Amino acid sequence: MTPAVSILKKRNIAFTLHHYQHDPDHPSYGLEAAEKLKIEPSRVFKTLVVQIDSGKLVVAVVPVNRQLNLKSLGRVLGVKKLGMADGKAVQSATGYVLGGVSPLAQKKRLQTVVDESADQYQTILFSGGRRGLEIELAPDDLISLCGAKTGSICSF
Repeated sequence: MTPAVSILKKRNIAFTLHHYQHDPDHPSYGLEAAEKLKIEPSRVFKTLVVQIDSGKLVVAVVPVNRQLNLKSLGRVLGVKKLGMADGKAVQSATGYVLGGVSPLAQKKRLQTVVDESADQYQTILFSGGRRGLEIELAPDDLISLCGAKTGSICSF
């Protein structure tokens, strides 16, 4: 059981776990999950970690079939300079391996922004804390648990 799953059980929040056999040669962790679970890619979200100008890390949760728009994320956060965080910093701050980073139950609670497209679904999927494990959860529950903001933070 991962920390992300543990927190959901502890808080008695309804969720569904989805397992699949991870292929280390697949070019995209998120698209692999959508393909193997036969779920529309716009309902499967990836967890990206960004470093803002102050050095602080921030989490962006976006659909796997879209790209994070750093300028849009910057507007939501009220910062001008930001870029993708270093992999080692991501693993250190979250406690998760790349490709298995969950927005839930990270070692350090990071500010989180969820793309507003999540609101169009009753449930979305995101990493359960390891490769090959996805959590299906109501977007409002994810937003509440993370204390997240929402906004339009993607481009096609």
